Amino acid sequence: MVTMRFQSVDTLEEALDALAQTGDETQIIAGGTDVMVQHQRGEIDPEALLHIERIEELKNVEADNGHLTVGALITHRYAATDEVIRQQLPALSEASATVGGWQTQEVGTIVGNVVNASPAADSIPPLLNAGCVVHLSSSSGHRKEALSEFLIGRRRTTRRPEEIVTAIEVETVGPRTGESYIKVGPRSAMEVALVGLAVRLTIAPDRQTVEDARIAVCSVAPIPYRAEEAELILINSNLSDETVVAAGQALEQSANPIDDARATAAYRRRVLAPLLRRAVNQARSRALEASA
Repeated sequence: MVTMRFQSVDTLEEALDALAQTGDETQIIAGGTDVMVQHQRGEIDPEALLHIERIEELKNVEADNGHLTVGALITHRYAATDEVIRQQLPALSEASATVGGWQTQEVGTIVGNVVNASPAADSIPPLLNAGCVVHLSSSSGHRKEALSEFLIGRRRTTRRPEEIVTAIEVETVGPRTGESYIKVGPRSAMEVALVGLAVRLTIAPDRQTVEDARIAVCSVAPIPYRAEEAELILINSNLSDETVVAAGQALEQSANPIDDARATAAYRRRVLAPLLRRAVNQARSRALEASA
C-alpha cells in the first residue's frame, strides 16, 4: 500500500514552492469538506496532500472602490455572518448559509467551493452575478481570470498544477441594486442544491425600470452559468408579469439538466420559472430599499 504524503505549510511562499516541485502529484486541502469525501469515494487518489489552512495571508477580506477581495481561506460561516459581506454581497452570504450544516460551514471555504467546480456549487451563481475574478499565484507569477472562464466543466477548472487560488475579487452591490439567492432542495441547507438561482437587479432612478439584470443558476447544467437571454428580457422592463414569465421561459430553454438520484431533469426545469419570480421579487424589493 502506498502511503499518501502530507505537508502542512504556514506561508504562501512555502505552498508555492511545494507546488512548483510536486504540483502534478498534489491535492491542495484547506477545510477538506470536498477533498476528503471524494478521496473516500475513490474519485481522487493524490500522491500528496498540501494543507494550507494555516496561511494567515489568505484569510483577509478587503473592500476597495466597489470591489471586495475575499481571501482563499474565508469560510462559508464567515461569509454568512460577516456584516461587510452581508451588506455588500448579500446573495453570497445567503448562499453560504445553505452550504451543508454549521460544521461544514465552519471549515469549508468559498474558494474551495469554487475550485471544486461542482455543477451544484451554491456560491458560484452569486459570484457569477458579481463579475467574479479568480486570482491565481505560482512561484513564477500571478494571473487573474474571470470565473466564467475559469470553470470549464464538471470538477474542471483552468487552474494549473503549480498554481493556488489566493483570492476572488467581486463587484459589490451598488446604488439602487438588490440581489437574492434561492435554493431548492429537500431542506434549505445541508443538502446539495436541486436548483440554485441568484438574481442581481439594478433599478433606474425612476424606481420602475430595470437598468441591469443578472441571473445565474446551478444544478441545471454541467457548470453554473449566467442566463444572458433571460437577463436581456428583464433589462429596460418594468418587471410586468408578462416580462417575468418570458424571462422564466428563456431560463428554462437555456438549462440542460440531468436525471439523477436526487431529482429528474424535468423537475429541475419545471421549478426554474417560479424560482426566478421569487428571486426577482426579492431582489427588486431590496433594490427599492437601497434607492429610498
